[in-house]
Amino acid sequence: MAETTVAEVLAELAGLEDPKARQVNERHGDDHGVNLGKLRAIAKRLKTQQDLARGLWETDDTAARLLALLICRPKAFERDELDAMLRQARAPKVHDWLVNYVVKKNPHAEELRVAWSADADPVVASAGWALTTERVAKKPDGLDLPGLLDVIEAEMKDAPDRLQWAMNHCLAQIGIEHPEHRARAIGIGERLGVLKDYPTSPGCTSPFAPTWISEMVRRRHDKAGA
Repeated sequence: MAETTVAEVLAELAGLEDPKARQVNERHGDDHGVNLGKLRAIAKRLKTQQDLARGLWETDDTAARLLALLICRPKAFERDELDAMLRQARAPKVHDWLVNYVVKKNPHAEELRVAWSADADPVVASAGWALTTERVAKKPDGLDLPGLLDVIEAEMKDAPDRLQWAMNHCLAQIGIEHPEHRARAIGIGERLGVLKDYPTSPGCTSPFAPTWISEMVRRRHDKAGA
C-alpha cells in the first residue's frame, strides 16, 4: 500500500473546511475550519505515522498540526524538539493537544515542566503549569505545594490570560486533591477573585477556584457515600 503524503492529507483537510466551524474556532484563537470529529476519523484511519506527523507539523497549518499530534509517537520526540514545537504552537488548541497528548507521555516531561514553568514567555510558562497540575493530581511526591501556592498567590492576579488560566487550574487541583491545603487554596481564590464572574453554562462547573474546589469535593463525597 502506498504511503500517504503530506500533500494528500492537506488536500483532504482542505476539502473538509467548513466556514461556520472556522468562525467558531477563530473566536477561541484557532485558525482552522475542520470539524474535530472528522479530524479524529482521519487520524484513526492513518494510525501512527511519525514521519508523516513530522511533515504535517512542518506545514505550519493548524488543522494539519492537530492531525500530526494525533498520529505521532509521543515518546519518539527529543526534549529540544518538543521545546521548539511548543514555541511554534501559537493556536490554543495546538498548544493544548501538544501538552496533553504528546508531552505528558514523553520521557522528558518532567524536565520540560521545570524549564517551561520558569520561562519568560507566558504561553510557554502556561504549559509548565499544565504539567505541574498533572503532577499535583497524579504524582505529587516531591512537589512543594505550599511553594506553588505562594507563587499563585503572588502572580496569578496579574498574569496574562493563558498563564492565569493554567495557574488557576493548578490552584483548584491543589484544593481538590490535597485536603491539608484546601482552606488556603480556597482563601487565595476568594481573595484574588480570578474568574469569579466567568460566564458558566447551566450544568457546568464554574472555573472560579473556590466554587470549583467545593463542587468537586462534594461530588467525591456523594460518590463515596453512594
